[in-house]
Amino acid sequence: MTFLGLQHNNRGGRRVAPRYRGPTRLPGSPKHTLGLARSSPQGAASSVVTMSETAIACPECSSEYNYEQGDLLVCSMCAHEWNPATGGDEDAAPADDIVTDAFGTPLADGDTVTIIKDLKVKGAQSSIKVGTKVRGIRLVNGVGDHDIDCKVDGFGQMQLKSSVVKKV
Repeated sequence: MTFLGLQHNNRGGRRVAPRYRGPTRLPGSPKHTLGLARSSPQGAASSVVTMSETAIACPECSSEYNYEQGDLLVCSMCAHEWNPATGGDEDAAPADDIVTDAFGTPLADGDTVTIIKDLKVKGAQSSIKVGTKVRGIRLVNGVGDHDIDCKVDGFGQMQLKSSVVKKV
């Protein structure tokens, strides 16, 4: 009987840890294979891929200690995630991304927008109401999805998401 990885001994009610039985391997496989066996074409000898041949260095910290998570590689040292098919150049995307409002209208620096839903503001007693006009916005790469830097009357300088504004 097993309980949370421990074997239950029916004599005396004592729980003991299971014995270590060594590494498991398939019958007929060599003892000292370091790596993964790759399937080969008919008649050809099977080859072994070692870790040094398949290791891809992290683009952030150059560490070779990484693991797969879905279709991404994750560095175990700095937790950076990248797609090995693109070579880790997701951060080098063009900065010419077009910022649109909630209805798909492109926004530009200096535009006037209105708020389309009530926004709770941390540290403030009241919230920003629907229909509040915000003049002279600036498009920035802010924290998370916040891509508009502006000054809201009565609340001061803040960053907004483009999904909660409508161009006037």
